[in-house]
Amino acid sequence: MMQAPAQTDNIARYADMFTALGTESRLRIVRLLLAAHPDGLVVGEIQRELGISPSTLSHHLDRLKNEGLVNVKRESSFLRYSANTEALQELLTFLVAECCSRNHAVCPEAVLEVCRNC
Repeated sequence: MMQAPAQTDNIARYADMFTALGTESRLRIVRLLLAAHPDGLVVGEIQRELGISPSTLSHHLDRLKNEGLVNVKRESSFLRYSANTEALQELLTFLVAECCSRNHAVCPEAVLEVCRNC
């Protein structure tokens, strides 16, 4: 079965997004920002919560921002980061479409059950 052109056009972008999420530190950052949604957190709050050195944290946040997974807003002398829920939803939709709709490798009801328990 052929994939829709819109899906195949985005494969490289989705791969880059998954790669950005593919480290423990960046995944922890995204989880923390999702927990702080919609307000997000300033860099110092993220650093204190996760214990990541400032230079390493800056590198991880830049990577997540460059892939569109987090948003950043300047507040005076602080940078406030928040999860880009639209991009994360797009990425999840891609996965669900591939594993639940197209070939039923994963039971859609199991995925929905996780969402219902939130």
